Amino acid sequence: MRKLLFFATLLCVSFSFSQSKDFKVTGKLVDAEDQYPMEAATVFLQRVKDSSLVTYTISDKDGMFTLEESTSDEYLNFFVSYIGYKSYSKKIKMDKEAQDIGTIALDISNALDEIVLKSTAPVTIKKDTLEFNVKSFKTKKDANVEDLLKELPGVEIDEEGKIKVNGKEVNKILVNGKPFFGNDPSITTKNLTKDIIEKIQIVDTKTKAEAFSGEAGDKENKTINLTIKEENNKGVFGRVSAGGGTDERYEFAGMVNIFDNDQRISVLAGGNNTNSPGFSFGEISKMFGRGGSTSWNSNGSFSIGGRSFGGGAGITTSQNTGLNYADKIGEKTEVSGDYFYSSSNSVNESSSQRETILSDSRFFTNSSSNSDNDTDSHTANLDFEIETDSTFQINIAPSFNYSKSRTLYNSSDETLDEDRVLTNQSAVNSNVESVGRDFSNELSVTKRFGSKGAFLRFELENSINKNESDDFLSSNTEVFGSSPETINRNQFTDGEKNSNGLNAELTYRLPLVDKKLFLNFEYEYARDKDEDRESTYDFNTTSQEYSDFNTELSTDFEYTDSRSIPGVALSYRGEKFSSRFKLSYNMRTLKNQDLLRPEFNVERDFNNMQISSYVNYRFSPKSSIYANYRLSNDPPALKQLQAFTDVSNPLNTIVGNSNLEPAKSHSVYIGYNGFDWQKKTGLYVNANAEITNNQVISKTTVDAETLKRITTYENVDGNYNVGLYGRYSKDFKLDSIRKIKFKAGAWTNLSKNINFNNDVQYASNVTSVTPNIGVDFIWDKVLEFKPYYRITFTKNKYDIEAFEDRNFTSHDAGIRTATFLPKKLEWRNDISFNYNPNIADSFQKTAWFWNSTLAYSVLKDQGTVTLKVYDLLNQNTNARRIATQDYIQDSQSTVLEQYFMLSFSWKFNSLGSKGESKDNGMYFFD
Repeated sequence: MRKLLFFATLLCVSFSFSQSKDFKVTGKLVDAEDQYPMEAATVFLQRVKDSSLVTYTISDKDGMFTLEESTSDEYLNFFVSYIGYKSYSKKIKMDKEAQDIGTIALDISNALDEIVLKSTAPVTIKKDTLEFNVKSFKTKKDANVEDLLKELPGVEIDEEGKIKVNGKEVNKILVNGKPFFGNDPSITTKNLTKDIIEKIQIVDTKTKAEAFSGEAGDKENKTINLTIKEENNKGVFGRVSAGGGTDERYEFAGMVNIFDNDQRISVLAGGNNTNSPGFSFGEISKMFGRGGSTSWNSNGSFSIGGRSFGGGAGITTSQNTGLNYADKIGEKTEVSGDYFYSSSNSVNESSSQRETILSDSRFFTNSSSNSDNDTDSHTANLDFEIETDSTFQINIAPSFNYSKSRTLYNSSDETLDEDRVLTNQSAVNSNVESVGRDFSNELSVTKRFGSKGAFLRFELENSINKNESDDFLSSNTEVFGSSPETINRNQFTDGEKNSNGLNAELTYRLPLVDKKLFLNFEYEYARDKDEDRESTYDFNTTSQEYSDFNTELSTDFEYTDSRSIPGVALSYRGEKFSSRFKLSYNMRTLKNQDLLRPEFNVERDFNNMQISSYVNYRFSPKSSIYANYRLSNDPPALKQLQAFTDVSNPLNTIVGNSNLEPAKSHSVYIGYNGFDWQKKTGLYVNANAEITNNQVISKTTVDAETLKRITTYENVDGNYNVGLYGRYSKDFKLDSIRKIKFKAGAWTNLSKNINFNNDVQYASNVTSVTPNIGVDFIWDKVLEFKPYYRITFTKNKYDIEAFEDRNFTSHDAGIRTATFLPKKLEWRNDISFNYNPNIADSFQKTAWFWNSTLAYSVLKDQGTVTLKVYDLLNQNTNARRIATQDYIQDSQSTVLEQYFMLSFSWKFNSLGSKGESKDNGMYFFD
């Protein structure tokens, strides 16, 4: 019966399509007074009976437009919308396959005229804002913001949840102009529903101070602002979800939002043992750890959108709660803030095999380790925006963080020489407890003068970070050969790391040409001070306490980096062309004090020119080109500059170099992006190059017999990195309900790295090419079919005979599918395949990874029952190969294994109308 219903539905859909006829409507738009062409006007067609959008386009530089689609309607409503002009509309009969409606003259409007149609245009292009009308874009019934963004032209969301608009990354999402749970876009896009959103605005990313002073934003990053419908500004809405599965897997999440016009309160909570942040509500992409911008941190925690959730590589169990608040206090102050608490436990086992290549030999290292980490953290952020009048603004943004963690870690390593003879081995066990306290604050005060663009701004940033740790360590190291050696350690280290940062900047902008050409006078002072103290005590067998102070393994440093940077900048901002050139002089003092070894104290002065510049040209609202150049100087790190001998690792002694110079880098970037609204094509191309002199690199000497290492640091010239990226997309609309989206791209990277190998200087040239292709077939409300393929070619070439050139190839392919029949049932699959023939024989070279979810809507679409399967084929692996200048490493660690989970999700909403709450209880979105 179900199969019969499925095919009957397909037959009805196909019959409906067979009644549609293709059409093509063309014309030209001009200004009624001057008769010049009207570029970037929105032209669209709507159905007469329900005002639903049929198709739309944007007029080109000559004012020409073309509308192509198919319809079964006899008449359609034709509209033209352009900011500052009266909207134009007429009913046209769709009895011709092609019709030219001639030249349309648009009249300048006043504010009252513009009210008529401005809100119905699907796309509106303003000077620096791209605005989408949400109701013009179809999505599934319970769509969230991420589902909506995927339907917008020029917007792309990858499998990790990263959003790009016309090839440029989105790094901030606002709700009614205010942050929503800090800087984590995934919480917003995953958990706010489309139904409450009226418009989506996309602009270049700006700070609040830049927006207030009218400065240009960051051309390479975008901000999305979600405008809530006026009638949805008062009420309660949210969602809860819970699930349980095999292998004792579980998840739960809940979110409640209370909107009261300017006041907004949101609370969320979640937990799981499936490597998810805990806010997934059962979605397959988030549940399986593939959603959001996720990265692993060096302290064993993982972060999404910059917010840490604790844990580490392996399997993580986490619990999280959060609170977000936004309000307007009086007429002059806006405030927003959020608080997060997270608790997690992460366990991991890993193993690796490394082949290290020397100029005259090679050796092999086998390693294994396991870790168990517990982390608790509290984070709070506040943001105040105060405008005393239209010319004076104050922004204050303090942030607080407290974290506590404990890590149990043990490892074993063995090193074999070229003949596979065991040369040395070591075992380490440690128990580390640490407490971190961090505070930072950003203050910005801006005063505008007149209407020509002049302003004076003072900015102050400060940070105070304190970390205390207790580290109990025991290790055994054995060196074999003609002079065997055994080193046993049983120690306790009391550690304390403090850092204080201060950055103050004063800027005055002088208009040379009203609102176009400006001269900036800038001065920056910055001072960073790091204190690093580690007091190590050996275990005393007599007293049975850690009481013997070990000077050799203890440190007590104070490292200060002070900068005084005057600068001047010239900027131009026109309708199509904008540019900026900044020249500054960095007077830097680096000071390192060794309180245990005063003979290693060092103080160095460095004076360097710095350049920052960009040019941007808009060919049209559809396309632009952007380029920048930077000259920068980066000082050596603290441990690189310290001249003392670090013997904390018996097999690798590290000696600093107090004569190091700052690295000097020249970087160039150029990018083109364009989206043709009429042809539905997108083309994004960018290239970058960086040349670095005085780059600080490690210089390691290996003892031929024991394979013990001594590492120091040197400056080298000639390192460079060049990258090229291109992407093309094209939409083919087969009919009103079916379309194909073709995507193809490639990125190429060339790099040269100067290094040392056993005191022999060499260069490695690495070339990497990764072409990719994808085809999305979408049948509205029926089927989605999205195959893709990616192949990576990597070649390492060396300029010394001792190193053998190496080539690597890896393949990635996959299919993402979704079916939406019968009604209320949704079945999604994510199948991926990876093949890497270069992995060592003891590691898995191929892997199929299949995740599947089956969701059914219940309770009038208020609830969803979901069955999810993780790793259906039970082949999950994270075997990796890393190839660098002088070693090749294969590694593998703990992964989440196959499980099945049944979950239930329920959403609720009582948002009222025109700012007043409904009195008939809760109702739910359709």
